[in-house]
Amino acid sequence: MSNKLFQGVIYQLKDVMDRTVGVVDSDGIIIACSDIDRLGEPNNHVTSELLESCETVSVDNYTYKPFSLKKSKCEYVAFAKGGDETASRYCSLISIALENIKFYYDEKYDKVSFLKNVVLDNILPGDVYVKSRELHFNTDVQRAVFLVKILTTPEISVYDVLTGLFPDRQKDFIFNISENEIVIVKEVKPGLEAKDLEKLARSIVDTLSGEFYTKVVVGIGKIVNGIKEVARSFREAQSAIDIGKVFDTEKPIVNYDNLGIARLIYQLPPTLCEMYLKEVFKRGSIEGLEYETLFTIQKFFENNLNVSETARNLFVHRNTLVYRLEKIKKITGLDLREFEHAIVFKVALMVKKYLVANKSKF
Repeated sequence: MSNKLFQGVIYQLKDVMDRTVGVVDSDGIIIACSDIDRLGEPNNHVTSELLESCETVSVDNYTYKPFSLKKSKCEYVAFAKGGDETASRYCSLISIALENIKFYYDEKYDKVSFLKNVVLDNILPGDVYVKSRELHFNTDVQRAVFLVKILTTPEISVYDVLTGLFPDRQKDFIFNISENEIVIVKEVKPGLEAKDLEKLARSIVDTLSGEFYTKVVVGIGKIVNGIKEVARSFREAQSAIDIGKVFDTEKPIVNYDNLGIARLIYQLPPTLCEMYLKEVFKRGSIEGLEYETLFTIQKFFENNLNVSETARNLFVHRNTLVYRLEKIKKITGLDLREFEHAIVFKVALMVKKYLVANKSKF
């Protein structure tokens, strides 16, 4: 990785520095050079004695300056054509630039790697704060985790798109955890609410679907305080997607904060759910309800048990809707016009969805 990083910097300096410049590694091989034809070429002037001395020298019309990235012995040598003061200054500028760029690159990479281990519980709890101090990682700010699950084969790099949407590398961290799952750990300001996180998720979905025709679902974990709680927010984002798949299959954004009773049902054992359904439908079976009837029930719930409003939305006469509700009452023993019966039926439908989804796993 150092070779690519160094070559990128040297190539950008090519037009600024009016002579050949580059970097040689400890094996005496040119790993970066403004003259790309010289990449991989051996350099006999870079010796172990030069690396150990760490002194700037001029040999055969070239100036060499050893430098280190680990604050120990020198492991690289910057070079510039010429034995004059300008060549010496160029070597000093190159070594300073590369030392700083590599430091910030390594710090960023290590922070991402560290946070990935925290999220996946691959680091001991006692080591979290120790590593945080080593990386100068801010542990006390509020953060929330977004899990972006790719549902269609993308023609672009979703990771690159997301890094463009969240460019602050010091506050927002993005990494892959699988081929089709990307995690965003975002620092949030105090006072930010769940609806604000949903706006951010909406921008992700709209950008990927509208501009790049890539379908994704985004799970949102709760806002948490402290670095150790980030793993919990990630698990909540995972659960949000899993639970949303069962109860809200069409929604591209699922916020763990808004799942309500679905979270409780998802944690129940299947045997208990089956017992509940048998108790609710004593006078009939939910399987006896046709698709049209179930669709009517769904619209009735969406319109807050308002018969007139539901009839308008379904484009049916009010009496037709009343007839359907009476039919449901006859089959199930539940009158959906009564609030308590409606709650029982709503929960029963969710339990049924959960059981169907649970059986499909096996």
